[in-house]
Amino acid sequence: MGLFSRGDSGGPEFDEYGEFVPSNVPDPGPRLTDHAVLEGEEHVEIHRTVRDIFEERGVYDTTFGYNLAKLNLDPRHPDAGFRYAVEDDEVLHVEFTPTTAFCPQGEVLTTAASRALNDLADRHGFEAVEVRIADRHQHSDAINEQLQADADGELADSSGDEQADLPF
Repeated sequence: MGLFSRGDSGGPEFDEYGEFVPSNVPDPGPRLTDHAVLEGEEHVEIHRTVRDIFEERGVYDTTFGYNLAKLNLDPRHPDAGFRYAVEDDEVLHVEFTPTTAFCPQGEVLTTAASRALNDLADRHGFEAVEVRIADRHQHSDAINEQLQADADGELADSSGDEQADLPF
């Protein structure tokens, strides 16, 4: 049983991590369609890595009580989860679509995903990872601007500027 698990509620049968079920993942948004959107086995491979990173870093959705990557496998929310695209084999673009347009955890979950994936960059082999929340979220512009500022701050931090230690 996971850290936030509520036990067996007789809930739905989840897809397997080794499956790509297009009807159970969100459509890629415009930030992804400018790049090579991952489908099939390529999507599955990256998603397994994301799951492992989230497990190590504790990126959990407390509402559902599971590793946030499992949202892609939850048939109750076919329009929510993660989609991926690759730019020039160097940049992984990740788009998180929360279950609702007003998801109160949207900012926290997207920020946690971004920090986990960027902190454990040796696990996925990309030079950079850009995580954004889907446009459908009511505060997507503000959240994505902050994520960009965080990314810019990390670049500044690597050149010697100071940045506060953050919990994620």
